[in-house]
Amino acid sequence: MKYLDSNDNLGDAECSNDAIQSSDLLTRKLAEHEAVLQSARGAKRIKPLLDSGYILLDLVGRKQEAWALAREALEIALAEENWLSAVEACDIIYQAEQEDAVLALAHGIWLGVTYPIDPELSVAMLQHLVDETPPDSDGAAVAAATAVYIVDLRAEGTQRDELGFFTNQMMGAVARRHTNGACDTQELFDIWIQRLELNDPAKFLPRLSKIVDILVPQGQWWFDRDALREKIPAQ
Repeated sequence: MKYLDSNDNLGDAECSNDAIQSSDLLTRKLAEHEAVLQSARGAKRIKPLLDSGYILLDLVGRKQEAWALAREALEIALAEENWLSAVEACDIIYQAEQEDAVLALAHGIWLGVTYPIDPELSVAMLQHLVDETPPDSDGAAVAAATAVYIVDLRAEGTQRDELGFFTNQMMGAVARRHTNGACDTQELFDIWIQRLELNDPAKFLPRLSKIVDILVPQGQWWFDRDALREKIPAQ
């Protein structure tokens, strides 16, 4: 999987030499993308900007640079109505851990749930929300339920199997931490699902919307959500 697998090559290195080689490889790849950016204009800048941003996240001390490239990519992607790339940019901005990280997360979740993009990226953004949410909060449960729903709605074939397994594991982990380990049987898990109304999209999706609204203070949205809703493809 592209967005949910750990891409931290340096962290996985077995020795210092492996870490150096991994860093050198990333640096060479970064140079290739930078060369493309020298002549790229408009929408053609999006991919090398995003590719560079993800690489910079894996290089020590370069998250600020990743943030800057992702911000540029986001502006272009929104103008081009390239929703997948816009969410990728939000993902990088969030992982860059700058002051607007939570804002980026909220925007990425809104776009990733609203538009029918790659379900794996939508799930990745919802996993970020789970990680940000206190164990005893219902917010993580709502995020996990939404992830399960998106996979059921959008994923197909092998991706459906892989993401289905991942999101079911996510839901189970959220249930255990939310109940302090009390959901240790299928019966108790089902009761927990029903109690929090996590089996009804008409109930948990509006709750997710409220969570996102809380994450974005009034007047700080980066785009007009009403205008973007009008661009949603007909189902």
